[in-house]
Amino acid sequence: MTTRTPLVDAVVDRELIEAAAHVARTRCRGDNHTMAAAARARDGRIITAVNAYHFTGGPCAELVLIGAAAAQGAYELDTIVAVGDRDRGVVPPCGRCRQVLLDYFPSLEVIVGAAGRTRTVPIADLLPATYVWADHQIDAG
Repeated sequence: MTTRTPLVDAVVDRELIEAAAHVARTRCRGDNHTMAAAARARDGRIITAVNAYHFTGGPCAELVLIGAAAAQGAYELDTIVAVGDRDRGVVPPCGRCRQVLLDYFPSLEVIVGAAGRTRTVPIADLLPATYVWADHQIDAG
């Protein structure tokens, strides 16, 4: 695996950050929805989603976004970002989300970092000693 240098702030998809921030400001209300995510599909569309917190667990915004994208026919995502409610800014994906995002979209780019210092990194760079689920499946063919 080749490690790439993180892209400089100038090439971070600001429109994607703003889309997630807008959803966080306008749709995240109360404890059930505290995070928003936005992803750019390969065809250029922006897909957005919010988390669905429940005391028994619940999907993070990034995982809800995967389902929302599929429901809209977007099966290839290029870049994703998550933003917290109450103007918390960009929040990196949790460990579970990192693994799921890597398994579904191994070439996905993720926007991370604090305001003014955001950068875009490959999803694989967010997981040390990466495990890719698909690499360990028995070939059905």
